[in-house]
Amino acid sequence: LLRAGGRAGGGGAALARHASSSESALDKLTGPKLFKPATKVEGVHAAPLLPLRVASGVLMIHHGSEGGFWPANYGTPGFNGFVDFIVKPYFGFLPGSPELWSAVHDYIEFWGGVLLVLGLLTRPSAFLLFVTMCGAVYFHLASTGWQGFPFGHVENYSYNFEEPALYAFIFLLFFFNGAGPVSLDALIYSKLGGGGDEES
Repeated sequence: LLRAGGRAGGGGAALARHASSSESALDKLTGPKLFKPATKVEGVHAAPLLPLRVASGVLMIHHGSEGGFWPANYGTPGFNGFVDFIVKPYFGFLPGSPELWSAVHDYIEFWGGVLLVLGLLTRPSAFLLFVTMCGAVYFHLASTGWQGFPFGHVENYSYNFEEPALYAFIFLLFFFNGAGPVSLDALIYSKLGGGGDEES
């Protein structure tokens, strides 16, 4: 009886494996797996992190190069405009000169974006970018308000605070989860002997 039960149990496991392997893509989209969340960010579930990280980093590099190729291009119309129309009227409570804070803003966005693209020092870079985006959200809310959010609309359909708010949540994701497996952080971590850990 024990042998028969063992064979029956083994057969049931084999049938379950066969059913799982023969499951079609349509089954995965319409069956119970449609509602199954990924509990670990690895394998195929980690793949979207790379384009998200690189794209958001490249866009930050562009935002951080006001008035030229490098950040903090003193004396250019782009840099001076940021000082005069954003920092002075909305961040005048900060200690130090407006030019200093404009340069800090540019350096964080530019070099933080570079590090994010490379996946190097991702968590500290993402945190600084998150703080910077929170400042951008504050500026837009202070200058143009909620613009009818969440149900109202404006004539030009430009909702200024939404873009930095979305960036802020993206950077918060990378602050908590790290860069993902395709990154210099992951390579350095494995070289330091941490590759065998199950948790990041």
